[in-house]
Amino acid sequence: MDIGVALPTMIPDVRGHELLDWARKADAGGFSALGVLDRLVYGNDEPLVTLAAAAAVTERVRLTTSILIAPCRGNTALLAKQAASVHHLSGGRLVLGVAVGARPDDYAASGAAFGDRGRRLDGMLADLRGTWAGGEIGPPLPGGGPEILVGGRAPAALRRAAAHGDGYMGAAGPPRMFAERAEEVRRLWAEAGRPGRPRMVAQSYFCLGAGAEENVRAHLGDYYSFAGRLAEMMISGALTAPETLRDAVAGYAAAGCDELILIPCSADPGQLELLAAALGEAA
Repeated sequence: MDIGVALPTMIPDVRGHELLDWARKADAGGFSALGVLDRLVYGNDEPLVTLAAAAAVTERVRLTTSILIAPCRGNTALLAKQAASVHHLSGGRLVLGVAVGARPDDYAASGAAFGDRGRRLDGMLADLRGTWAGGEIGPPLPGGGPEILVGGRAPAALRRAAAHGDGYMGAAGPPRMFAERAEEVRRLWAEAGRPGRPRMVAQSYFCLGAGAEENVRAHLGDYYSFAGRLAEMMISGALTAPETLRDAVAGYAAAGCDELILIPCSADPGQLELLAAALGEAA
């Protein structure tokens, strides 16, 4: 199983040079991917712009939107060109993870409808592939275009992954929950008669070292302040010790996960060294 790491874009007051330093360290440190989360009404950098910057300072890591709230972006042709540009500029390293998102305020700010976002995402996925295949919008695409992963927890999201995606991207949660959803995506994939197998990517929050639990509570308590009980679930499920991290890695691998993206709750670049050390012990 590959291990990727997200950029700390959701950490308050993180600076641009810190994100680029993090990207360089992750690329040099052997991580498989750089993930970027998405919100509109929040103090983070926009995901595709961030990955374009990361592409300029890295050489080999996959650049993954984990995930992009695609239906907030009503112009599918423009999204197709933006994604194609990052894929082209990075030498074919973009992985486009998409989902519908759960925050009405993101949709209100963008002027997009919230209630039919799932139906619109289905149409966007078909249009993205058609736009890339047509070759009229955007640069030439290495490999024919970015890999598309579909995320989400709802049954409709799992059906969407099997019907339109190259694989599934699980939301942050325990290995058991990921295993159940991954099994359902594989069943739907086979039922649809699709060849091969979907690529399965999981995510989990982490923070290691001194003050780890305090950092987790401060960050996730703010980020999920709208979500009530979900905030406490995310806080309690974050990986804050090397042994719990290793147990989680083993659990995701046993669930058939192809790649685990670990999302930091601190922008301290020392987190990458602590993570590498914990993973090295697991190996």
